[in-house]
Amino acid sequence: MRVGYFVNQYPKVSHSFIRREILAVERQGIEIERYALRGWAGDLVDPADRRERERTHYILRRGITGLLGPSLRYALRSPMSFFKALAIGWRQWRSGDRSLALNLVTLAEACQLALWLERDRIRHLHVHFGTNSAVVAMMVKALSGIGFSLTIHGSEEWDSPRQLRIGEKVAQSRFVAAISHFTRAQLVRWSGLAHADRVHVVHCGLERKDAVDPGPVSGDNRRFVCVGRLCRDKAQTMLIEALAQVDADTGPVELVLAGDGDARAEVERRVARAGLGARVRITGWIDEAQVQRELANARALILPSFSEGLPVVIMEAMAAGRPVLSTYVGGIAELVENGKEGWLFPAGSVDLMAQAMRECLATPIDRLNEMGARGRAKVWANHSVDIEAARLAGLFRSVEP
Repeated sequence: MRVGYFVNQYPKVSHSFIRREILAVERQGIEIERYALRGWAGDLVDPADRRERERTHYILRRGITGLLGPSLRYALRSPMSFFKALAIGWRQWRSGDRSLALNLVTLAEACQLALWLERDRIRHLHVHFGTNSAVVAMMVKALSGIGFSLTIHGSEEWDSPRQLRIGEKVAQSRFVAAISHFTRAQLVRWSGLAHADRVHVVHCGLERKDAVDPGPVSGDNRRFVCVGRLCRDKAQTMLIEALAQVDADTGPVELVLAGDGDARAEVERRVARAGLGARVRITGWIDEAQVQRELANARALILPSFSEGLPVVIMEAMAAGRPVLSTYVGGIAELVENGKEGWLFPAGSVDLMAQAMRECLATPIDRLNEMGARGRAKVWANHSVDIEAARLAGLFRSVEP
């Protein structure tokens, strides 16, 4: 079986879980062709991402003007199919999801992708995320009859499910893979019980062969690490406030912010205002090996996010034997149980975040390592990429044209 994978941007430093999934599905005996709108430019810190870039077809490499030919070809070859795809863009515009002009560009992108899928003998398209890439997939179906499936992560989809027309996307798909039970519940909520049978839980996974045992946490380790994009939704500025409380109450505490993003300047201002410049280090974007080193050198992972799906970095921390401190949003509580693999606290509360950090620092090191070992066993039982890829491959084969 041959399957096309389509993502808006691939490879991307924060989407290594998609690369792992693709490679694992290929090990299941399914051929994968990779397609993306963009991702050919810029530096990639991970060698595996650079290899994937060489294998990916990029729709916008020649710019928007390069899409005029494919659009005209479809409009002349099958005007009725072209009109059906245009109607999808019209509905997206009427629902408030982007301008009409952007939806016309999306139609042009779909025309190019449909031609490539026909050229490559692809009869099924799999898409990550329920935003623009899913609209492209619906248009491809209207143009060519090539069916599609989705992997939905959240939390972006739950910010505006009506505007994104999540229900229509589920209804048009052959199946949907939800990364958590919480995500599946939201999909059924917005698409209706009539479509519940096509929504399946398929977790994101880790490569066991890439996992390293960093050893136990040392007793004098007072370092937390937060891994992820620096942005408003991840709430790193609130983490700085909590760190200032804990540092004042318990003595020097370190924090590593592993990542980069639009909110970096604001985070740096908060750090300077709190006088924590000697305590906080921002790494910028780093590869998976460096993430593992930062986890190995930390007492625990901390995630203060306002909204999440089920972050892969939690799985990575648990695989590294490190407890997790996190807000209980999205599907996080499906993996981290409060008091067993770490500490959960409500989003938006600096005081309760600081309290969780104090409890982690006060926990005897033997107990902390027990929590890490429990998390390590749990993540390999539930998030092995080969186990999850086998489920996904079974779904692909069940809808094979």
